[in-house]
Amino acid sequence: LGHKFRKRGMSVLEVGIIGLGVGEAHIPGYNQVPHCVVGALCDRNTDRLERVAASHPGLRLYTSAHDLIDDPNVNVVSIASYDGDHFTQICRAISLGKHVFVEKPLCQSREELDIIRDLLARNTEVRLSTNLVLRSSPRFIDLRTQISEGAFGKIYYLEADYNYGRLSKLLDGWRGKQDFYSVVYGGGVHVVDLLMWLINERIVEVSAVGNAISSAGSDFKNMDMVVATLKFANGVVGKISVNFGSMRPHFHEVAVFGTSASFENRLEAGLLFKSRHPCSVPEKRVTPYPGTEKHALIPSFLGAILNKETAIVDEHAAFDCMSVCFAIEEAVQNSRIVNVEYPN
Repeated sequence: LGHKFRKRGMSVLEVGIIGLGVGEAHIPGYNQVPHCVVGALCDRNTDRLERVAASHPGLRLYTSAHDLIDDPNVNVVSIASYDGDHFTQICRAISLGKHVFVEKPLCQSREELDIIRDLLARNTEVRLSTNLVLRSSPRFIDLRTQISEGAFGKIYYLEADYNYGRLSKLLDGWRGKQDFYSVVYGGGVHVVDLLMWLINERIVEVSAVGNAISSAGSDFKNMDMVVATLKFANGVVGKISVNFGSMRPHFHEVAVFGTSASFENRLEAGLLFKSRHPCSVPEKRVTPYPGTEKHALIPSFLGAILNKETAIVDEHAAFDCMSVCFAIEEAVQNSRIVNVEYPN
């Protein structure tokens, strides 16, 4: 399992975290797992690094991600840096035999994805996961269970809308300063994964359109609104939208249509419909939404390392989701239908 050190006579995994925006929220996830300890933090912003370090004294501090990855005591690397930095940091960690938990997106091209896959094939003890955290939402876990138990009959259509409601992240934040930032990779990835996970089926074909009306006149260089239609391997049809300019709070609209029931995720509750009669009243589903934290998937990832368990989001799920996102970005840029290319 790579490098280890001993604390109070116990062999533990040591974690280094890169990027202390979202990365700070990773710390509780690691701290709640026995045989694991956060040992090092990294951020290029020294003020942020010192602020977070003040709440977690005694950790080694870095301003260089490569220096943290190269630290011989670190054997789990948690990556929450800018999207364009993920690929090189993942590759460096895997090459050194270190496990990787990375914020989405995993990487930014099919070529990068192939390189990561090949590195993992040569380092078979290394585990990799990405933070597709909607899988840990109690409402969506409950929905997936109902689907698998047949409560919806045969599913024929699904849709999910990623209404971000944070346009300032494109206009004023680091995303708008990047040469390339994809709202599909940075946001839509969540709902793409959610739909495939809900019905346990791959998406095989996509088409997409988009615009940049909300961010017009800014330095942002790509679409801020994308809508994609999806064809699943079993014939189910789907749709996702990614709306960074939405004039509403951040929310995931989700709808599932089956031959026996339908479901809609709404602000007030989930609604389960079992009748087409115009006077029928849907059942309210008040299972918590989102009801989860940004570190929720970390214990499962550590279980894959420590106990050889299957992580909630394993390498295959990470690769599949990014493969679909690459196809959607290609479709919206080239105005054509694109077949999804999955790693072999």
